[in-house]
Amino acid sequence: MARRILIVDDEEMLTDLLSAHLRECGYETLVAHDGGGALRQLQNSPDLILLDINLPGIDGLELCRNIRSHVACPIIFLTARITEQDKVNGLQFGGDDYITKPFSLKELTARVAAHLRRDERNRSRSSVLTAADGLLVDLTERRVFFREKEIVFSRKEFDLIEYLMTYRGRIFDRERIYEAVWGLDAEGSSGVVKEHIRKIRGKLREAAGREYIETIWGVGYKWED
Repeated sequence: MARRILIVDDEEMLTDLLSAHLRECGYETLVAHDGGGALRQLQNSPDLILLDINLPGIDGLELCRNIRSHVACPIIFLTARITEQDKVNGLQFGGDDYITKPFSLKELTARVAAHLRRDERNRSRSSVLTAADGLLVDLTERRVFFREKEIVFSRKEFDLIEYLMTYRGRIFDRERIYEAVWGLDAEGSSGVVKEHIRKIRGKLREAAGREYIETIWGVGYKWED
């Protein structure tokens, strides 16, 4: 199976060039042009990330620091910054390598291949679900974070979040949610879903200041980014 590379840069000409070149080299590619797009692409489990520092909104350094404890794949910074301190900052924020612009495609390809080989030897990729504003659900560790701050949920609350986020945008009635999260043989009623969603909403609202779970009156609930 082809390894998957996420390219994050606000220069579309560069992402198009790198994407085409890496596909010719046998890789699959994902592209994002800002931090929010990069967070959404993490759900596609990239094997390596090429990350520009100068991104609109959240910059590449901050993005790297936010995701590093949840994403095990190599991160290579691509940037025009060339001072020694810039390189130190990139590595301290969780990057694995640093290539300054302009660079040759030959060098970039060699660095990518080297990091993928190293990662293959010691690979422990986490599965994550994300929202573009910084909410991150670590399915491996069963923990939820908003911009590095953990939000504590009960086991069933976490299961409910995972279910709705996995099928984001789809509407489920309480009975369907109850069967999926509590199981077909569970004793009780679907009324418990409403109370769990109320608690989840309160915790998310306190941490992120917004709603993620939308009530479709007379129908059910859906996760809406």
